[in-house]
Amino acid sequence: MGSGMAEKRWLPFITAVFVTSLVVANIIAVKLVSIGPFFLPAAILIFPVSYIFGDILTEVYGYAAARRVIWIGFGCNLLAVFVIDLSILLPPAPFWRAGSLESTALSQRAYEVIFSATPRILVASFMAYLTGEFLNSFVLAKLKIATAGRHLWMRTISSTVVGQFADSTIFVSLAFYGTVSISTLALMAGSQWLLKSAFEALVTPLTYLFVKFLKRAEGVDVYDRQSDFSPLRWRD
Repeated sequence: MGSGMAEKRWLPFITAVFVTSLVVANIIAVKLVSIGPFFLPAAILIFPVSYIFGDILTEVYGYAAARRVIWIGFGCNLLAVFVIDLSILLPPAPFWRAGSLESTALSQRAYEVIFSATPRILVASFMAYLTGEFLNSFVLAKLKIATAGRHLWMRTISSTVVGQFADSTIFVSLAFYGTVSISTLALMAGSQWLLKSAFEALVTPLTYLFVKFLKRAEGVDVYDRQSDFSPLRWRD
């Protein structure tokens, strides 16, 4: 059976949701929200979706398909950052006002504050994303072979715990080391890791339903026994 994206009816849809969740997460991450005792980026609302769909990609279509989609997501994020930065550099129209702000200068400044990101934050975000997503997919693919395709709940939660631990630790460390105490870094990383992993566990029943539907609709259930797990390959 072929592995091209065009041959799978539902793969474009899954890819679109995956990429959209990543781009939206990067845009809304500038706001910190309060969830109980935790203070977290607003991206916590949607970023875990990428891990859920990453699990679905690997479970149904295999590691090679997930790898392509992960790189597509990376490229789309780069494009979004480039276009947003370009829009910041363009001079505003003299009559433009953002909401209730009284001048073009204030509107431009507000736009810059909301949408600009420091190079350090961008590097931290991209490094965390690639490491976490590839670990998530790798662990899930290996566990699927080890369990002969059984215990999907255990495999999705385990892979997410590993991937999210790497993602949260790398992002918080690279983005904020030297600006806050080590104990605060640990609290920030730990909070994100626990909440994202808990989200995965809560939606496990939905993951089961979607995986079952896709395997039946697509007629595919890939086991990565002979796969090359290098993250740098594009083809199978």
